[in-house]
Amino acid sequence: MTKKVRVRFAPSPTGPLHIGGVRTALFNYLFAKKHKGDFILRIEDTDQNRYVEGAEQYIIDALNWCNIPYDEGPGKDGGYGPYRQSDRKDLYKKYADILIEKGHAYYAFDTSEKLDFHRKDHEEKGKTFIYNYHNRLKLSNSLALSPEETNAKIQAGEDYVIRFKTPQDAELHLTDIIRGDIKIDTNTLDDKVLFKSDGMPTYHLANIVDDHLMDITHVIRGEEWLPSLALHQQLYDAFGWEAPQFAHLPLIMKPVGKGKLSKRDGEKMGFPVFPLTWNDSVGYREAGYFSEAVTNFLALLGWNPGTEQEIFSLEELVSAFSLERVNKSGARFDPDKTKWYNQHYMQTQDDADLANAFMLNLRNKELNLPEDKNNADYVKQVVSLIKERATFVNDFWELGNYFFLAPTQYDEKAVKKQWKEDTAAIMTQLLSLLEGTYNFESENLETQVKQWISENDLSFGKVMPPLRLVIVGEMKGPHIFDIMALIGKTDCINRIKTAIAAL
Repeated sequence: MTKKVRVRFAPSPTGPLHIGGVRTALFNYLFAKKHKGDFILRIEDTDQNRYVEGAEQYIIDALNWCNIPYDEGPGKDGGYGPYRQSDRKDLYKKYADILIEKGHAYYAFDTSEKLDFHRKDHEEKGKTFIYNYHNRLKLSNSLALSPEETNAKIQAGEDYVIRFKTPQDAELHLTDIIRGDIKIDTNTLDDKVLFKSDGMPTYHLANIVDDHLMDITHVIRGEEWLPSLALHQQLYDAFGWEAPQFAHLPLIMKPVGKGKLSKRDGEKMGFPVFPLTWNDSVGYREAGYFSEAVTNFLALLGWNPGTEQEIFSLEELVSAFSLERVNKSGARFDPDKTKWYNQHYMQTQDDADLANAFMLNLRNKELNLPEDKNNADYVKQVVSLIKERATFVNDFWELGNYFFLAPTQYDEKAVKKQWKEDTAAIMTQLLSLLEGTYNFESENLETQVKQWISENDLSFGKVMPPLRLVIVGEMKGPHIFDIMALIGKTDCINRIKTAIAAL
């Protein structure tokens, strides 16, 4: 019987969740859902010195906003809890002791001063100090001391750590779903600390024990954990447990230059690197991105569907996703592409929802608008006309302020180009036509004005650009008759009169 797929996202609550972390969570989620499995959130807070208040809730809120909620985790017990490592700390010592009994681990009493001395001594001789087979019998540990000496030190309350005993002269054969087969010479590995002197496990021990006890079948994590794979596989072997399958995701690289994407890149180039705002760093949500756009562009950072398709709903991502199509090399982050995605998702949003968001902006501007231009229905019609040119809701005012306020200034270049000696006279004649037009719908207006232009032997160039200039104030905006129909007859007539007087 094949085991049910169970994957976990295991962040440390040491600050906000970087979008690289969100992508790791997303790939775990997609893999779990594709295989009808469970997506688990586990909080790895064994390093209490780096714990940051509010970070755990931030992680949960970020996953929910991205529409990738966990099936099991804090507040959602699936029978494998607790899901915070600090709540599980009594578990780990037992497993460290098992490794000691089996001869795969040992007590080490070396002080940090002594280890610093050895490091410096090696550096001076042009070597690198590695705590392993090469020197462990010369150091202060239970391999070099007799059982009596070791016991005496423990009974006396001396500080100790528990280290893994890496085998000598062996070759490890590791398998990674994304990277294939990896060979490692154990003589290059150090004897990592598994249990600290403060009574807490290190990440390595807690991680393995928790993954085993939670029946995790696949460990999908960032490339930065690849160097830990050798130790983790050896720990599974030492315990006699079946290891999960491993997949190490490529890094998300800076938009320009070398190295992985950092908060500093975002600050320098003006784009978010966190899903939600954290302190003074604006998140994708607050910057006006749609969550669907964020999950869509993140999915394609390092994963290739094998087709030209770029727009995916979450359901389509679940269906198409496979770890075999994740790239080995880093994925370059493109801020312009993220905006392209957002503009696409802008077109799919409900006009009423966009109008509600825009109305909040309008309220913040305290414009004192007339009643007919300050209601949900009017704003919704405005949004429907301008949204195809917008990337963010915050663009709406710049794109459509003339729907709410008549222009008080006119674009100088446009005035020079469009306002000729006879323009005022033509606009005055047009005024008479509009004053006598009772059906002010876009289609009728267009028919009447174009007919009038033909009947008066005028060119479209003499009428249409100046008309846009007087109604909008510059040469921008959607179809001019749609604008006129929406702002209404009275407003149109007043704007033309004002422009004739001003220009």
